[in-house]
Amino acid sequence: MPADAPDPLYERLTAYAGRPAATAGTGKDPVNLPMIRHWCEAMGDTSPAYQGPDAVAPPTMLQAWTMGGLAGHSHGTGRSAAYDELLGLLDGAGYTSVVATDCEQEYLRPLRPGDLITFDAVIEAVSRRKTTKLGTGYFVTTRMDVRADGEPAGTHRFRILKYRPAQRNPEQPRTAKAKHEAPLRPRPVINRDNAGFWAGVAEHRLLIQRCTGCATLRFPWLPGCNACAGQEWDTVEASGEGTVFSHVVMHHPSFPAFDPSGEGGPYAVALIELAEGVRIVGNVVGVPYDKVRVGLPVRLEFLRTDPDLELPVFRASEGG
Repeated sequence: MPADAPDPLYERLTAYAGRPAATAGTGKDPVNLPMIRHWCEAMGDTSPAYQGPDAVAPPTMLQAWTMGGLAGHSHGTGRSAAYDELLGLLDGAGYTSVVATDCEQEYLRPLRPGDLITFDAVIEAVSRRKTTKLGTGYFVTTRMDVRADGEPAGTHRFRILKYRPAQRNPEQPRTAKAKHEAPLRPRPVINRDNAGFWAGVAEHRLLIQRCTGCATLRFPWLPGCNACAGQEWDTVEASGEGTVFSHVVMHHPSFPAFDPSGEGGPYAVALIELAEGVRIVGNVVGVPYDKVRVGLPVRLEFLRTDPDLELPVFRASEGG
């Protein structure tokens, strides 16, 4: 369909811009130290600002305090009828799949233990119909305004794509190459903050950032030190030794590119604690998925998954 063709659905969707996406939302728990601790442990953030009697919450936890958990928010709070209507309109038109694409946050004041969180959200915008590799659909942006004890604390913009999955034309013949072509893994996002890491991978080196101010090691790569906020850094090369700190087994969705058998799973995704003390997410190879366990010793190697992509993975043995 031409870009300038009339789109009656778009006209109906834009009528929802400015309507509430969530109303009278209340955080299930006040800002609290245990949740801050769990977050920092998971993220490997050792900043003293998030510890002790004068602790504040990491700013990126802004949305965490608004979540309803598995049980959801109580009746009359959380997602609005207007937002459900908008999604229902898209579903009814065949745009039944959804993927989160990005979020933006603005921080207005630190959140401290004991703060009571309230929030409202608005449907900020609906894009014109877009065609992506996933399929054709509409980007829906919501903006959440978060308050702490009634004071503005930050904003959280969240964007999803509601789309109709792209389908191959069944009448289009497949070439011999396409029939036997292995599925590709998703491409990593390489930007100015992590380009050095991927340059190291290309040389079969796993590089860890090191703050030149306080010597704290950090991974994943960040533009500043999460211990002293220093902006200067160099790198050290990981020895390659590590252990499985935690792991999950993915059963669904099926993704053949992540499974050597080509059947799409199950496969294990592990959080590896390197000998240097930082952690990295990666695949464990050399053992079946059901043999991966916490504490399993592993060693770094590099796996070429296709002609254009090489990734760090971690090899274990059955008796490890």
